[in-house]
Amino acid sequence: MTETPTADETARILNRLRRVEGQTRGLQRMIEEERSCEEVFTQLAAVKAALDRVGILLISHKMRECLAEQGAELGTEEAVEAALEAFLKYAQSAR
Repeated sequence: MTETPTADETARILNRLRRVEGQTRGLQRMIEEERSCEEVFTQLAAVKAALDRVGILLISHKMRECLAEQGAELGTEEAVEAALEAFLKYAQSAR
């Protein structure tokens, strides 16, 4: 009963990842060019925000997927607990 992402969801995620990739390359160029700290930090913040948006899209899809898949196997309460554990692993790594 795994819920696969729709073509639109997949396209949105891939588009955002490509944008992050481009922003990261821009950040690399800025460092090579020894651009000002302010410019580098502004670009770094943009990369981080873009990656956070990708994370939110993936988390929302994966949470639904985990709840549907594990809910059938474990029961609702256990599925919610497992999904929250997975989310907390992500949240802790973002610190």
